[in-house]
Amino acid sequence: MNKDYPVPAGYLERETEVRKSRFIARVAPVNSRDEVKDWLKQAHSDHPDAGHICWAFQIGRPGSATEAAMNDDGEPSGTAGKPILNVIQHKDMGDVLVMVIRYFGGIKLGAGGLVRAYAGATESVLSAVERVVQQPMIDAHVSLSFKDEQPLRHWCEVHGASVESVEYGASVHALVLVPEDLMAEFESFCDAHKLGLTLT
Repeated sequence: MNKDYPVPAGYLERETEVRKSRFIARVAPVNSRDEVKDWLKQAHSDHPDAGHICWAFQIGRPGSATEAAMNDDGEPSGTAGKPILNVIQHKDMGDVLVMVIRYFGGIKLGAGGLVRAYAGATESVLSAVERVVQQPMIDAHVSLSFKDEQPLRHWCEVHGASVESVEYGASVHALVLVPEDLMAEFESFCDAHKLGLTLT
């Protein structure tokens, strides 16, 4: 699946301390609730003694996410999950999960203090994580002869396209993902090599 909006480039962890409480913020790219569950399971496994593991995620385009959710995990309502989600939305990033693992330091922070601490921990990790934007891709179905397969693969390697699948029969059928802005060049390549091209 291709996204023309920023998503986290990978997993990252950052730790902050507020009045002796430790806040360990983790960010991870996610595409489904199942992936969110897997990351949360991992966090609970890594930090079985943590007082709270609060989180929020949004999947899809920032501003019109297909799915979003948050959890205070025992903190007073609205003091953890919501501030995490607010920072995610403010950062204009999609397909992102942030978990904040808290170890209580013995000093109560109060509702306002918790909101600031969870938002600050989220801000620290989202500011540090690299963002990537993938361009929109087009599915191209190509019919070709066996001798044309290597030139096709070479074109894809050079131009950031990818051969997703190949079926061999009397002729060869390939499914190719082509960056949208290179479609005209790909069509010229297919014409030059007399390849059959169908777009979906």
